[in-house]
Amino acid sequence: MDPNPSFVPDDATEEEAAAIVAAVSAHLADEDDGEEEPTETWTGKRWAFAGRTERLVDRPLRPTDGTPTDAWTAAGRGDRL
Repeated sequence: MDPNPSFVPDDATEEEAAAIVAAVSAHLADEDDGEEEPTETWTGKRWAFAGRTERLVDRPLRPTDGTPTDAWTAAGRGDRL
């Protein structure tokens, strides 16, 4: 059984393998510790969306807090807003 992970080349020296594993481990740790993407909300966009949709469908669609923040998805749920 090969002791090296699959991303370490077979012909790598022990030092090279250690450096590769350390670099990959550091990268994965940075991803885990990275900032989470901010949660998008309707704050500041709710009334603009309502105004745009009112011009199109002759009634305002006012998104609630639970409405998806993607405008295309929200518009597709217009019958429920």
